[in-house]
Amino acid sequence: MPLVLRTETPSDHTAVAHVIREAFANEPHSDNTEHLLVERLRRMKTLIPEFSIVAEVHEAVVGHILLTKIHIRGEEGIFETLALAPVSVALEYQNKGIGGALIREAHNRARALGFGSVVLIGHEHYYPRFGYKRASIWGIRFPFEAPDENCMAVELIPGALEGVKGEVVYPPAFFG
Repeated sequence: MPLVLRTETPSDHTAVAHVIREAFANEPHSDNTEHLLVERLRRMKTLIPEFSIVAEVHEAVVGHILLTKIHIRGEEGIFETLALAPVSVALEYQNKGIGGALIREAHNRARALGFGSVVLIGHEHYYPRFGYKRASIWGIRFPFEAPDENCMAVELIPGALEGVKGEVVYPPAFFG
């Protein structure tokens, strides 16, 4: 399967929305508005275009990932990080390594641009294979009601989260 990972372009938006809706349609913890979240995040002035990545197979968009610049606010100050939300793969292409390829590519791009960490709320059995751990081990809290095992972070650069304690602060676009 010839997989191509590339930066999303405006001409991909409709296909990406379709992939996101399909990927989350049967997800029990989804409100099925993830595609609207991506639309709102694209309009943010702080969007880093290289962090919106599509996966193509035979020139068809079959996956998407988005990293967004956010911060963690704590007693020691404000720490810049990234949020992974969402990663989506079309149903017929799931369980073929595309989601993992998107995550690794996003991590590589983030590291190359000097970002040391990523946070997310997601499946506790999926994301640890990419280095994610419970964010609470660093003292990082999320502003959402979610089980601790689903609130995760990864250090892209070893030690990047040392001394970072506080609450993840998402931009208003995350809240509709």
